[in-house]
Amino acid sequence: MFPTIQTLPELERWYANAGTQLYGGEAISQLEHALQSAHFAQLAGASPSLITAALLHDLGHLLANQQDHDVEQGIDDHHEALAVTALKPLFGPAVLMPIALHVEAKRYLCAIEADYLASLSSASLQSLQVQGGVMNQAEVAKFAARPYAADAVQLRRFDDQAKVVDLPTSSLTDYLSIAAAVSLTAQSPL
Repeated sequence: MFPTIQTLPELERWYANAGTQLYGGEAISQLEHALQSAHFAQLAGASPSLITAALLHDLGHLLANQQDHDVEQGIDDHHEALAVTALKPLFGPAVLMPIALHVEAKRYLCAIEADYLASLSSASLQSLQVQGGVMNQAEVAKFAARPYAADAVQLRRFDDQAKVVDLPTSSLTDYLSIAAAVSLTAQSPL
C-alpha cells in the first residue's frame, strides 16, 4: 500500500529522503528534476496550479522506489497514478489532472509531432515503450478531448526540459509555498 500525503511538510520529507535518487536514467536527481520542472513552468508564466503539478508530477517514482534499471526491464511503476492517489488529500483537479495525464501527453506528442519523438532522450524513449508507445489516431482524439489535456501537454514539455545538470533553480521551500497557495487547505474556509 502506498502512502497518502496529508501535509506539505510530508512532501518535503519525501523529497529530502528519496529525492537524491537518480531520475530514471538521467544525470540528475529526482529532486533536481522536480525543481527544474517547476522552474520551467514558472519561466513560462504557468499558473500556480501548473507550477505545482510540474513540481510533483514524478512523485510517484519516489513512492514506488523506482530503481535505475526498472524501465530497461520493462517495469512501468505507473508513477502518475501513484502520485495522484497520494496527493488527493492536498490538491484538486487543476494540480492532479495534469499529473495524471503527463505520461499520456508524451505518447500524444509523439503521435502528432514527428520532431517531438526525435527529441526524446534515450531514457525517455525506453519509458515510452514501457508506457504504451506512440498513440494511434483514436487515442489521439480521445486524449485531446479530455479536460486538462492542454495543461498535461505543457507539463510534459516542462518535464522534457528538466534534465539539465547543475541548473540553478529556486528551492523546494519556494515551490512548496506556491503549492501551499493552491492546496485544498488554502481553499477551505476557516
